[in-house]
Amino acid sequence: MTTEFDITETLDVKGESCPMPVVKTKGAIDDLAVGEVLEVLATDAGSLSDIEGWADGTAGVELLEQVEDGDVYKHYVEKTAE
Repeated sequence: MTTEFDITETLDVKGESCPMPVVKTKGAIDDLAVGEVLEVLATDAGSLSDIEGWADGTAGVELLEQVEDGDVYKHYVEKTAE
């Protein structure tokens, strides 16, 4: 079940492998304002655990949802603090 989010920006890291999806997600989140949502599109199955682990260990971000859509993994990350 996919929840609709007000997506501020989409980051396409399809074809990238660990650690690049997390590295690029961090960079994109740093450029957002508090309350904005980043959609990350990845093809690396490892991004599911990698982005979840990064979000869990990072202050100021919240992983809202992860969705598998065929061969694309969609991650929704909200910036919650500076």
